Amino acid sequence: MTAQPAIRLSGLTKEFASVTAVDHVDLEIAEGEFFSMLGPSGSGKTTVLRLIAGFEQPTGGTIELFGADVTRTPPFDRPVNTVFQDYALFPHMSVLDNVAYGLRVRGVGRAERRERAMRALAAVRLDGFADRKPAQLSGGQRQRVALARATVVEPKALLLDEPLGALDLKLREQMQVELKQLQRELGITFIFVTHDQEEALTLSDRVAVFHDGRIEQLGTPRELYENPASHFVADFVGTTNLFGPDHARTVLGREGEFSIRPEKLTLAAAPSAAGGERSAAGTVVDSIYLGSGLRHIVDLDDGPRISVLERNDRSRTVDPGRGDRVHVTWHDEDVVALIPPGA
Repeated sequence: MTAQPAIRLSGLTKEFASVTAVDHVDLEIAEGEFFSMLGPSGSGKTTVLRLIAGFEQPTGGTIELFGADVTRTPPFDRPVNTVFQDYALFPHMSVLDNVAYGLRVRGVGRAERRERAMRALAAVRLDGFADRKPAQLSGGQRQRVALARATVVEPKALLLDEPLGALDLKLREQMQVELKQLQRELGITFIFVTHDQEEALTLSDRVAVFHDGRIEQLGTPRELYENPASHFVADFVGTTNLFGPDHARTVLGREGEFSIRPEKLTLAAAPSAAGGERSAAGTVVDSIYLGSGLRHIVDLDDGPRISVLERNDRSRTVDPGRGDRVHVTWHDEDVVALIPPGA
């Protein structure tokens, strides 16, 4: 990056007794970027967020926010704010008072803090709920109050620690759209922590996939999904079919380890003769109806059990049932080479 990054982590390390939670992480996040840190529990992503916020002190390395070294700066002196999964709203306060609380702590006068709090509520479409208590709101509305409270103090960056994790699926999908829209309207840097790969792909400009305290791969959602660099990323980000060295040799005719996404495969009654395509024979174990598509589980004669995802439209050439013989076909360009585990 040529411009000064909003956040720069250099050799960031955090150890808890004998456990290295964050292992020499180097990372730059651009100003105005929606950046996600994705990984399973224990991968180090939340610890990195807490280090940026100042809630934890690093064992080694440095943290720069907007060009200033804040490695030893206390949380309240950093130009960031944090939204947690549990919202942490004051139950005895009105929605307006919850949002204005940070301004009150900063000594902002009553008239100004009311005006700014109402503007923040309007930004999350809750200006008609100012006099309600948190208990009178839905989960999605409470989440928006938490966002308004975090943004009303005008932080340069907003840190979000799995803020949608407590919501049901439909509400979570709705909040994803609203969160991305809010970030675009505010124009500030969002750092989003999640273990949900679909959430990270939906929201982010870029994603860092964490594994064992390190960044396994960094890229745009498309780059991570279409070109996973390692076995871990291919397996963690979305659903994929993995071919180890033995099966890669017998099925793909290649040496190494490879990945093919289920939607890149098709089923046919006969092997493909088209240039750039290969086919492998197998037996359908199960076909699962998904509404928008069908997922077929196929045992390849000379390979592993794989998943094939077909759209539920008129392009399907076969409609196999359990026990049917099929030929699975793919394009050579859709086969992605991986760095094997431990390499």
